Amino acid sequence: MMINHVSIGVSNIAKAKTFYDAVLKPLGYSCLSSSDTSLGYGNDAVEFWLIACKSPVVADRESGLHFCFTAMTCKSVDAFHEAVLAAGGRDNGKPGLRADYGSNYYAAYAIDPDGYRIEAYCDRAS
Repeated sequence: MMINHVSIGVSNIAKAKTFYDAVLKPLGYSCLSSSDTSLGYGNDAVEFWLIACKSPVVADRESGLHFCFTAMTCKSVDAFHEAVLAAGGRDNGKPGLRADYGSNYYAAYAIDPDGYRIEAYCDRAS
């Protein structure tokens, strides 16, 4: 892995916890570190941090910025997308094969409560 972790600012840490607990669970990730000002998600180690801050970077759909989470199965991608919608996120691309990214690229896209674009991806060949 090239990057050890990523941190993003969120406007409401409690709301972010509710959302990310729900949407990352189907992918096998959980909150490994929690405080009033930060949350750390991962499997064996924290790789995705959410930091409470007064002025989070304004999410810009045109910036190209998004965060992609690895899923072990296509069913996990489907469950991620369902959890996003149930937890108050918005659809940004239903689960499906994205042949333009590769013959096995199965993904779903969403927008979290702070406006960040998130994705769950599974290589159908694995």
